[in-house]
Amino acid sequence: MSLRIVVTVKYVPDATGDRHFADDLTVDRDDVDGLLSELDEYAVEQALQIAEDADDAEVTVLTVGPEDAKDALRKALSMGADKAIHVEDDDLHGTDAIGTSLVLAKAIEKAGFDLVVSGMASTDGTMGVVPALVAERLGVPQVTLLSEVSVEDGTVKGRRDGDAASEQLEAQLPALVSVTDQSGEARYPSFKGIMAAKKKPVESWDLSDLDIEAEEVGLEGAFTKVETAAARPARTAGTIVKDEGEGGKQLAEFLASQKFI
Repeated sequence: MSLRIVVTVKYVPDATGDRHFADDLTVDRDDVDGLLSELDEYAVEQALQIAEDADDAEVTVLTVGPEDAKDALRKALSMGADKAIHVEDDDLHGTDAIGTSLVLAKAIEKAGFDLVVSGMASTDGTMGVVPALVAERLGVPQVTLLSEVSVEDGTVKGRRDGDAASEQLEAQLPALVSVTDQSGEARYPSFKGIMAAKKKPVESWDLSDLDIEAEEVGLEGAFTKVETAAARPARTAGTIVKDEGEGGKQLAEFLASQKFI
């Protein structure tokens, strides 16, 4: 029986762009370019490696987002994933992590899975809680923050590295894992992979396909919200210390005034 791997990925604003909030205090995604979250590229890579080591496996990439989120799916498909699912609905605007986990879990159940692979966090929200929330909703074990992962004989195994020690963890499939940016560099899509991605299937689902009511997601259904936001102040000119014999002393006084020492 084929090993069904679902990779959750996110389309995020480019961190190098001018990111800011919209009038409703959600992230304004219209005025900045988007891309596949870099941390999710590691998840795609590990899923592909697991599939390559299996006798028979299929990798599906899943995202929740606006029309442009298909760009993130195409990137994952060009890396080698087999097919993609895009959940898009206007009522999803403003959905928080808890609502996102509901949509992802419903979509994963509908797609069918043996293993779910996620990145450790998104590069925009950086909360890092969605993998655990999805696992709880699916009712499957979670093995998170892995720097090494493999699947053998119906068991997923991995290593989690901490500050003082490393842990060897395992769980019976079906299960969910999340991987860190130490799990191995993601492959770069080849020209052949980019061309092949254009022919791979991308299914589009909305909330009705997942039996989710609009009130359960979006700003209305969010458990968390941003109350206020202010633009970061413009960078001011730095302090220049001219060393005319007292440079070291002036530098020490400056660092002390800023409470660095």
